[in-house]
Amino acid sequence: MKAAFINPYFALVVGVITVSFSAILVKLASAPSGIIAFYRLLFTVLLLLPFFLIKHVREIKLMIRKDFFLTMAAGIFLAFHFILWFESLNYTTVASSTVLVTLQPIFAFAGAFFFFKERFSVKVLISGAIAIIGSVIISWGDFRISGWALLGDLLALIACALATSYLLVGQGVRKRISSTTYTFIVYLFSTIVLFIYVVVAQQPLRGYPVADWMYFILLAIFPTLLGHSLFNWAVKWLSTTTISMAILLEPVGATILAYFLFGEKVIWTQLLGGAVICYGLIMFLYEERKQYKKVEKR
Repeated sequence: MKAAFINPYFALVVGVITVSFSAILVKLASAPSGIIAFYRLLFTVLLLLPFFLIKHVREIKLMIRKDFFLTMAAGIFLAFHFILWFESLNYTTVASSTVLVTLQPIFAFAGAFFFFKERFSVKVLISGAIAIIGSVIISWGDFRISGWALLGDLLALIACALATSYLLVGQGVRKRISSTTYTFIVYLFSTIVLFIYVVVAQQPLRGYPVADWMYFILLAIFPTLLGHSLFNWAVKWLSTTTISMAILLEPVGATILAYFLFGEKVIWTQLLGGAVICYGLIMFLYEERKQYKKVEKR
């Protein structure tokens, strides 16, 4: 496999930082969740379009049918991930929703085992469990015992499973096609699905304040182009489990931002949970690196 021109772990760090702004920008927008998701992806597609047409449009002809349909499926998974996660923010807090939607390692470990036959050492699994426990600790004092909050938590959990499915598809397809082509097709089909959704839901496509349009564009640039797109690029060199583990840092960033912007309190469980997540992630990366070096020596 051709070496990456920048360190994939650096790209992963930048991606995690930028996706941490997602929940904040969604919370600031007044438009319905479907509209936010639609315009987020539409503006992303428009920003990517010139680069795709200039350098990558011919690559579509070289794609095998299986990869094209898998990429379409990834776009559908991503569309419903956005719909359900944005909707969850209407019923529960930023911290609760973000924590649940980032419990991706649970699904990622299972998906990597069943679909890619990946094997994990006991220490790697323990480190993953530690990081997940950190996420649970963060949300422990934040869950609301009410019907609406539980609905929001359930929507966020389903969105988590869809996001992992989207990354697992990318782990296979990205080995054969460029990041720009894969990302553009995924975002294009996500946009189409989201357009159908907002039309069926009878959500108006216009009439929103100027501030909302600014938030749509910021969502396209930062959490999407500099977040999800970097994950799509890095998944060629890093596994879905590694990316999913790193995404566990998102609630830490989102909780800090929510404190400064919305006045949401940061309690001791969130501080402790953030520290546990960092410990689990460091342990995971260390053990993963050891396994990688063992494979290289063989």
